[in-house]
Amino acid sequence: MFDSLSTRLQDVFKNLRGETRLTPEAIEVALREIRLALLEADVNFKVVKAFVDRVRDRAMGQDVLRNLNPSQQVVKIVRDEMLALFGDSQGGLTNTGKRPRVVLLLGLQGAGKTTTAGKLAKWLTRQGKHPLLVSTDVKRPAAIQQLNVVAQKAGVRVYDPAGELDPVARARGAMAEAANKGFDTVIVDSAGRLHIDDDLMAELAAIKAVADPSDLLYVADAMTGQDAIKSAGEFNARVGVTGVVLTKMDGDARGGAALSVVSVVGVPIAFVGSGERLEDLEPFHPERVVSRVMGMGDVLSLIERAEQAIDQDQAARLEEKIRTNEFTLDDFRDQLKTIRRMGPLEQILGMLPGMGNIKQLAENKPDDKQLNRIEAIIGSMTPEERHKQHIINGSRRKRIAKGSGTSVEEVNRLLKQFVQMQKMMKTLGGMAGMAGGGKNARRKAMEMMRNVKR
Repeated sequence: MFDSLSTRLQDVFKNLRGETRLTPEAIEVALREIRLALLEADVNFKVVKAFVDRVRDRAMGQDVLRNLNPSQQVVKIVRDEMLALFGDSQGGLTNTGKRPRVVLLLGLQGAGKTTTAGKLAKWLTRQGKHPLLVSTDVKRPAAIQQLNVVAQKAGVRVYDPAGELDPVARARGAMAEAANKGFDTVIVDSAGRLHIDDDLMAELAAIKAVADPSDLLYVADAMTGQDAIKSAGEFNARVGVTGVVLTKMDGDARGGAALSVVSVVGVPIAFVGSGERLEDLEPFHPERVVSRVMGMGDVLSLIERAEQAIDQDQAARLEEKIRTNEFTLDDFRDQLKTIRRMGPLEQILGMLPGMGNIKQLAENKPDDKQLNRIEAIIGSMTPEERHKQHIINGSRRKRIAKGSGTSVEEVNRLLKQFVQMQKMMKTLGGMAGMAGGGKNARRKAMEMMRNVKR
């Protein structure tokens, strides 16, 4: 989502680094480009004006203009001020002593509340929690059934009393069910509504009164940009909102909603959804998003994804094979499957420091079909060929191409690029090796990020 903004900002920083001496004129040129980049990214114009003014005030200081590395100082100022846009919240749910904790999801129709309910339940189960889902959307056809399907995929329970079509009664019943059966969290999926619909807003207020939620999360489709933020502000004024969940952050929208929400609505971003899988919901970490936008990567998020996809024994075996130069095509195929469990390859490459521009400039980005063909080619090889690719001669290549439904040229390309693939896998393997490393892994990640900032 932030690809265009990231590219524009990195171009600005590159031009600053080309200046032998930073002058007020050069800073103004840079600020004009930053202003245009933010506006094109659909950031609220008032937020942009205040942001640029703050950067100008700090960048025009004599300590920056006389600094031996003034361009780096400007980069740091932009990064600090971008972090300030998000406030000091670290995302996730609020701290509460209530049992059961109640999370009420609200927002417009089609924003993704029901899917978010399943994703949030999945996230809570990974935290060792036992959530119960309930739908109070009795107006949309099949809304209750949709939540049941999502919950089944997530492996969590749903409170769904047969024949009960009173939203408030359904919420009240879910609270009693949770208390009686030991569920520690209740996630209430409400019907989509407009803030100008007084009857539906009154219904929402009644559900809130019964459930007494500790978290009121406004679910907003990031693709709708500033309209979603304006609506979130109206909901906050009518019923109160404790946090925002931005869905479809993996889309091709310009990302301005994320940079505007805290300043405009006055509440933090709690979670972001970045894919269609139930695992594709994560607490919002401002410093990680800003690092990605600034082209510094996001190693910590990459480690967390690796921790979910790779067990410690597998990581240790992979690390040993890479260290002893025994990484084979067989191992490569296994790692392709593991990486695909971590999410789209393009997202993963974007998390590696310095790889943001590379993934944007690549004309042929890897996709599922290409990865399927690679797996098919490797699967058509004999065990000996997968361990000793140098023995694959012309006749073997023809046999492999025929068996995999590909061409000899594709087989040749895979074999020719295997050494380069090994280098990439060494980087990703390093991430896998850190996956089981706990605090030590995160320490290494922070060192990598600091090195990139220099």
